[in-house]
Amino acid sequence: MRMFKILAVSIGLLGSIGICAQKNDLGAWYMYFGNNKISKKLNWHNEIQYRNFDAIGDLEQLLIRTGLGYDLTENNNNVLLGYGFILSQPYVNGEKTENIEHRIFQQFITKQKFGRFNIQHRYRLEERFLQDDFRMRFRYLLGLNIPINNKEMLPKTFYGSVYNEIFLHFNSPTFDRNRVYGALGYVINKNMRIEAGYMNQIQENRNRGQIQIGFYNNIPFTKN
Repeated sequence: MRMFKILAVSIGLLGSIGICAQKNDLGAWYMYFGNNKISKKLNWHNEIQYRNFDAIGDLEQLLIRTGLGYDLTENNNNVLLGYGFILSQPYVNGEKTENIEHRIFQQFITKQKFGRFNIQHRYRLEERFLQDDFRMRFRYLLGLNIPINNKEMLPKTFYGSVYNEIFLHFNSPTFDRNRVYGALGYVINKNMRIEAGYMNQIQENRNRGQIQIGFYNNIPFTKN
């Protein structure tokens, strides 16, 4: 219970910051990630992200992704083919507009472990079908999870999580954006965990922070 209280206080503090988000140009992202085994080698990726300009209510983007992955080695070196639906509601000259994007993506994830350090590399290629345009983009994410009160990512473990992700266009300008993230997480059980943190997103002419709360579900659909 003490562990849950600490995490609840952390999330509460982040939420209170998010209430002032509109004044501080600070957004809030609420995210669900599922990665569920459907056989010994295959996994189903499912994801929903509800992104706001403020704490809640002023929708910036709704992102839904799904895909089918295959482990090249046991529980590692995963290749995945996926699809994403993205509804964006940006402000243009003070007026809210709406854009819809359909996205196909291919990715490769590989993991490494050095002592307490759990490292992940994710390489993703995206084909983006916008309403009046087609674009291609490459993304590379380097992530790190470090357990705090245990040596391993076991149930009832607090952990620190950080990542850096760079986005590159295939056309000019090459640089799209860079995201830097830091969070405190808690392993609920062997298949579920939760994180609360802060992400700073740097674009060519913009730099904006996001409070992020994410829930991760890895419950397998198979006994293998």
